[in-house]
Amino acid sequence: METKSTSLITAYESAAQGFDTLPIDYSPDSTEDAPKPVAKADRIQTVDLIRGLALLGILMMNIPGFGFLWSTVRTFMNKPDSADFYAFAIVGTAFEGTMRALFSMLFGAGMVLFTMNKQETEHGPTVAEYYYRRLLWLVVFGMFNAYVLLWFGDILFFYGLLGMLLYPFRRTKASWLIGIAVVCLGINTIRTELWYSELRDNRAGYLTAIQLEKAHKKPTEKQKEAKSAWENFEKNFKRDPKKEAKELKAMRSGYPTVFAHMIPRNSGSETYGTYFGGWDMLLMMFIGMALLQWGFFSNKLSTKSYALTLLIGYGVGLPISWFYLQAQVGWILNVGNTVDTYRTVPFQLYDVRRILLAIGHASLLMLVYRSQLVPWLMRSLTAVGQMAFTNYLMQSIICTLFFYGYGLGYYGKLAYHELYYVVGAIWVFQLIISPIWLTYFRFGPFEWLWRSLTYWKRQPMVK
Repeated sequence: METKSTSLITAYESAAQGFDTLPIDYSPDSTEDAPKPVAKADRIQTVDLIRGLALLGILMMNIPGFGFLWSTVRTFMNKPDSADFYAFAIVGTAFEGTMRALFSMLFGAGMVLFTMNKQETEHGPTVAEYYYRRLLWLVVFGMFNAYVLLWFGDILFFYGLLGMLLYPFRRTKASWLIGIAVVCLGINTIRTELWYSELRDNRAGYLTAIQLEKAHKKPTEKQKEAKSAWENFEKNFKRDPKKEAKELKAMRSGYPTVFAHMIPRNSGSETYGTYFGGWDMLLMMFIGMALLQWGFFSNKLSTKSYALTLLIGYGVGLPISWFYLQAQVGWILNVGNTVDTYRTVPFQLYDVRRILLAIGHASLLMLVYRSQLVPWLMRSLTAVGQMAFTNYLMQSIICTLFFYGYGLGYYGKLAYHELYYVVGAIWVFQLIISPIWLTYFRFGPFEWLWRSLTYWKRQPMVK
C-alpha cells in the first residue's frame, strides 16, 4: 500500500482520470492499517476557500430566520427608498439561495474527495462503512442543531440523509452527473408546476364564486371549495397581531418555552424537507461532483475560463435574479395579482439563477485568489472553510443566544437592515478566530469530534 503523500495536482489528475488511483492521506502519526482524516498539507486549499465564502454567505440568508418576525416584512416592501428594502433587494438579488447552492455543490465534491482519499484495508471497516458512519453522525449533529440549539433552518440533517445517495455515483463521469442534476431539476420543476396549477385553479374558482355571489347566484360545490382553499392560502399573507404577539412572547422567553414553541416548527421543517425539499440539494450536489472532476474547485482551469464563467454567471444570472426579486415582492404584496399574471410561477427560475450566481461567485473568488490582491483575506476565508462545520454550528449558537429569550432576547427588535450588522460582526469574529485556532490545532472542535466519531478513535487535536 502506498503511504507517501502525493502532490495535490498529481492526486487530482488521478481522480479526474478515474477516481481509482489515489493514495490514502494519513495524519503524521498514522499507521498503515487504518484510514485517517486528510492531512492539512493534502487538502485542496481552494475548496476550503470557496467553502469559507459559502459558509459566511449562508448567514446572510439565515439571519432573518434567527431574529426577524417575517409577518412584518410587508411593512417595507412598498417603500423602495428605505434601508430595509435596500438590504432585502441587495441580498435577494445577489445572494439569496446562491450560497446554500455553493455549499451544497462543495458538499457533493467533499463526499467524493472523502472516498478518493481512502483505500480499502485488509482488516477493519471498508471505505463505505466510514462514509455512511460519517453521514449518520452528520444526521445526529443536524438533530442537535434543530432540537438542542433550536435552529429551524438546519441543513446538516438533510445533507446527512441525501449524502447517502451520492456514494454509488462517486466514480460517475461528469457528463452523467450533469444529466442526473438535470433530472433532479426537472422533478423539482414538475412538482412546483403541479402545485402552482392547483393554486391557479383555486384562484379561478374563487374569482368565479365571487362574481356569482355578487350576481346573487349560488356557486357550485367545487367553486365553494376552491374559494375556501384560496382564502385560506391568502391568510398567510395577512398580519395577525395576536399571533405576532404570541410569537414574540414565546421567542423572548426562557429555554423551555422557546423549546416547546420551536419543536413543532423544527420537526415540520425536517419532515417536509425530507420528503419534498431534497431535490434542489441533490441537484447542487451532483453539479458539485461534476465541477470537481473538471477542476473548477481545485484551481485547475485557466484564468480565461474563470473569467468566462464569471461573465456568464453574472451576465445571465443577475438579470434573472432581478426579475425574480420583483416577482417575489409582487407575490408578498399582492399574491392574487401575481397568480393572475403568470401562467407559470416565476419562482421556477429559482434554481437556474442559483446555479448561475453560485458559479459566478466562485469564479470571482478564484480570480481574486489568483491575483493575490488580498492574501490575508484569502487565508482567513480558507481557515473559515476548513472549520466550516464548527463555524456553521457556531453561527447557530451565537445567533440563538443573541436573539432568543434565554440569551439577550433581541428577537423581533431589530429592523431588517440592522440584522446585517450582526452578520458583519459574526463574519469579523469568524475570520479572525478561525486562522488563530488552526495555528494551534489540527481541526475545529466540531470537526475533531466528527472525525473521532467517524473513525471511532480519538484523533490528535493539538499540533
